[in-house]
Amino acid sequence: MALPAAQKTSMLLGVCVPSLKTGASKFKVKRLELDTNLNMYFAKHEYVYAHDPSKLCKTGDVVLIEQLAKKLTKLITHEVKEVVYPLGDLTCPLTGKKIIAGKFRDDIEAINKVYGERSGRFDYDKAPPRGWQEDKKDFTHVETYIKYHDDGTEQPYAV
Repeated sequence: MALPAAQKTSMLLGVCVPSLKTGASKFKVKRLELDTNLNMYFAKHEYVYAHDPSKLCKTGDVVLIEQLAKKLTKLITHEVKEVVYPLGDLTCPLTGKKIIAGKFRDDIEAINKVYGERSGRFDYDKAPPRGWQEDKKDFTHVETYIKYHDDGTEQPYAV
């Protein structure tokens, strides 16, 4: 039996996606698969569960995960090593500059100075840190559950 490509590698870089599993997080890992007919690589996404008891990562974070020597469960095969980039805070690994949608923040600010500032533009320097909206608009840290019946009681975290 051949292992999936994501399980052949010991260290992976993945994006955290929503998961209902307690003590673990779900990650989307992008792999390139060779099409021998076209002799081209195509992106293929695989999903991996990683042990995360301390809830280090949130949905959207880019995280480094490592394969466990022994599986914890049938699904949990990796563990979270570190959060490389929190959601919305990407940094170019070569230059160390912050990136917004494929452009450097410094370049966007320089263009805005030349052509004039727009009113209502989002200012990244004055923005509060991620997580300030927990329990207000962000409920990703709360344990969710599936609503099996509707008995009239309020169930704010049901899916």
